[in-house]
Amino acid sequence: MDERIKVYEEKMRKSYNNMLSEFDGVRAGRANPNVLNKIRVDYYGTPTPIQQVGNVTVPEPRVLQIQPWEPKMVREIEKAIMTSDIGIHPSDDGRVIRLVFPELTEERRKDLVKDIKKKGEAGKVAVRNIRRDANDAFKKLKGSEVSEDEIKDLGEEIQKVTDRFIKDIDKAVEDKSKEIMTV
Repeated sequence: MDERIKVYEEKMRKSYNNMLSEFDGVRAGRANPNVLNKIRVDYYGTPTPIQQVGNVTVPEPRVLQIQPWEPKMVREIEKAIMTSDIGIHPSDDGRVIRLVFPELTEERRKDLVKDIKKKGEAGKVAVRNIRRDANDAFKKLKGSEVSEDEIKDLGEEIQKVTDRFIKDIDKAVEDKSKEIMTV
């Protein structure tokens, strides 16, 4: 594959992976440690991911358990979870924090699927913008040592890469939607 294509393919891959990480943050009625990924705890003045200040486990399908390595971190972790947007109230026994994920209602599941589709559409837009940037860059090569046929071939190649990522995004949206709608 042409080096000029690889640069844009890598950008598309990053957009795709970013979208997948956003999908991980959507809770589907089951306990998933990834919902904590964006939450930061004040650890001696430094915003730190929860996974770096304690042990996160899933003892039951709908329960996340966080056991801080330092007992004084229980309050800090609880505060960080309560101010986040995950919508789950933590409970603790002084040593361990538990997050109980409620069963999702049918209406809430449909809202989550809509949200996933929006994130998927945003991912497609990002990929298409990268394709547009690539095509613009290829057109600027015109007049240099690159023939019009080569520019046309580069355009077709970037379109194939774009189509592949769009297909991957559609599959990811479908899979995540199915996961959310499964009771």
